[in-house]
Formats: sequence, C-alpha cells, structure tokens
Amino acid sequence: MPASVPVPPPAHVEPVPPPGAILPTSGAAHRLRVTLLMAGSCLPILGAVLIAPVLPKMQDHFADVPGATALVPMALTVPALALGLLAPFAGVIVDRLGRKRLLIVATVLYAVFGTAPLWLESLGAIVASRALVGIAEAAIMTCCTTMIGDYYSGRVRDRYLALQTMCASASATAFFVIGGAAGSAGWRTPFWIYAVSLLIAPLMAIGLPKPTAAPGAAAAEDGDGAGESTDTAVTPKRPFPFRQLAGICGLTVFGALVFYTVPVEMSYLLDDLGVTATSVIGPATAIASAATVVGAITFAKLRGTPGPRLPLVFALCAAGFAVMWLANSAPLLIVGAVLNCLGTGLLLPSLLTIAMSKLDFADRGRGTGLWTASFFIGQFICPLVLIAAKSALGTLAAAVGLLGLASAFVAAGLFLTTRRRTAVVAPLPQ
Repeated sequence: MPASVPVPPPAHVEPVPPPGAILPTSGAAHRLRVTLLMAGSCLPILGAVLIAPVLPKMQDHFADVPGATALVPMALTVPALALGLLAPFAGVIVDRLGRKRLLIVATVLYAVFGTAPLWLESLGAIVASRALVGIAEAAIMTCCTTMIGDYYSGRVRDRYLALQTMCASASATAFFVIGGAAGSAGWRTPFWIYAVSLLIAPLMAIGLPKPTAAPGAAAAEDGDGAGESTDTAVTPKRPFPFRQLAGICGLTVFGALVFYTVPVEMSYLLDDLGVTATSVIGPATAIASAATVVGAITFAKLRGTPGPRLPLVFALCAAGFAVMWLANSAPLLIVGAVLNCLGTGLLLPSLLTIAMSKLDFADRGRGTGLWTASFFIGQFICPLVLIAAKSALGTLAAAVGLLGLASAFVAAGLFLTTRRRTAVVAPLPQ
C-alpha cells in the first residue's frame, strides 16, 4: 500500500485549542489576544466620549430642528442607555450562540452604525443610529469581558480585568482629545473614527481562540494560570445564580455613579470655582484619569480576594468626594478628585472580579451582561442624580458631598457585613 501523505490543515481554520488546553500567558499569540480584547473593550468608551467636543457644533447645525436642544445631547448619551438596557439580552445570546461569532458581527455593525451620521441628514435618524451603536456596544463589551473570564483564571484574570479598567480610563481621555481635534474639521468628521472597528474585526477572527467550557468549570478558580476549556462540563448544570449576582449588580449601579462623577462633573466644579480656561480644565481632568489608572495598577498587584477590601475602597472614594465638597481652590479640588479616582480605579475591577467569581462558563455571558448593564445604567443616571441633588441642595459641590456621604454609608454597611460573615465562619474556641 502506498504510504499515506500527511495533509496540511486548511490555512484559515479558526484556532480552537484541544480539550482542556491551557492558553499561554506569553508570546506573540497571547499579546495579540490581550490587545484585541482590550481594543474591543475600548470601543464602547469611544462611543461614549468621542463626539462630546462637537456637540455645540451639532447644536448649531440643527438649531432649526424642533427639539434639537434635547435630541443633540441624546446623541451622546443614548448609546449608554441602549447598552445598559440591552446588555443582559446580549449576555443570553453570548451563552447560546457563542462569544467569538457575536463579537465579530457586533464589531462590524459598530462601524456601520457608528459612521451612519456621516450620511444622515435627519437629527432623529442620527439619534436612532446612535441607539444602534449602543446595541453593538452591548454585545462587544459583554463578549470581551466574558472572554477574559473564559481565557484566564485566578490572579491572571484579575490582572486583565484591571487592565481593562486602565485601558478604558486612558482611552476616555485620548478619545476626547481625538474627537476635539477631528471636530475642528466639522462636526461630522469624528464619526469617521468608528470605522476603525473594521480593522479590528478581521484580527479578532484570526487571533481569538473559540472559548469552550472546561471540565470542572464550576469549581472555584484560585489558580494563577490561564484556562481554556472543553465543550462539555463534567459538573452538573446549576440554576443561574440570580440571587448571588443581585447584590453585586446593585452595588455596581452605585459604583458606576461614583466612577463617573469626576469625569462628568470636574469641568463644572472648576467653573464654579472661577476656573474656565481649557488649559487648566484639560490637565486637571487628565490628572484625575491618571489616578484611576494608578488605582487599577494597584489592584492588579494586590493579592487575595477583593471582597474584604471593598469597604476601604468606598471609604477612599468618600474621602475624595468630601475634599471636593470642601475645596475652595482648584488645587484642593484636584487633590480630592485624585483621591476619589484612586478609589474608583480599585473599585471597578473589584466589582467585576467579584461578579466573575460567581459565574460558571455556561452562564458567564448572561452574568457579564447583567453586570455590564448595571454599570452602564449607573453611568447614564450619574448626571441625572447629580442634577437632582444640585437642584435640592443649591450647589454641585454640595451634591458631590451628598454622594460622598452615601459612599461612606455604603462603606460602613459593607464593613459591618464583612465582620458579621467573618464572625459566623470563625471557629469556636476549644
């Protein structure tokens, strides 16, 4: 019989690791995988801030359109609302249809919907296209965060969730600057930048392995490594952990409100102190964003579970708000913002890590979708809550102080809960 000739694999087969394979955490493939997940995680941030600098020009262009004073700001905020409302449904689709397929489709649609205002003349149609951007963002953010949970475990996962926060914070500042520079050529120009996702989608198709479930995936993950799993889990199927997630999702809504207060309100607080020069406001906001990155880096270096640290994290955020409330000068306001943002840099990956620890592979998409929805709903209501508090208290600084007081109460409640749980599980004296 003639000797069999080995047949090379097709050139474009989707990379699927063998059952139980462990994804390496070094090398070119690993760096590409992490870069793509971080780039995908930044796309919803781009959608949230890119067009902020051109809103006045949009307002002028549509000045004769009835309701323009409300519709133009909605062009900025409606993606976050759509993302918050639809992320849970994206999570269901993630678990049923697969992470990678949905991520690639959503990344392509992000470019289609994101660039639509380049061609649309109706303000209503532009706002509708922005809502569709939010739907694509819901799928992208849910998929990227879920796949971080699929690919990695233990402290490695924690580091990449912290890196996700760092990239989001840094990219928000960068996209604001890019949007402002592009907006100098016209209010439509920044929308071209959404087309960058057409470059990312093919790389995702090539460079991201297809996640699959691991044997024993429901077991607690305490290791330092990265895990990729097989299609069948040996552990029995369990009901979706709604009760376990309810508390962390509720805390995430409040945490998102805390997280976005400084980025959203810093310029207004400076204006109330008589600081109106963009040469001061821009660097002040950038310093606060850098503090968020430092907080996320600190989280990545800390050992142990983040739950017991949450009271201290909220207390740090509360202290920052208190300083901002009492500040009578720009330098003191910046000090308070830095303290607060150090806390929020620790807060976001802590909340996400706790949520991830409660999820198996089979329900990780739905769980991540619920967490993502909670976070972006908090982002959407942040300015509304502060406007209402300012109306009741008279000044924005007082509203920030009230939020600091609420953060302190949350910190105290979490501290007492942690102590009570520790007392319950402590061994009885012999």
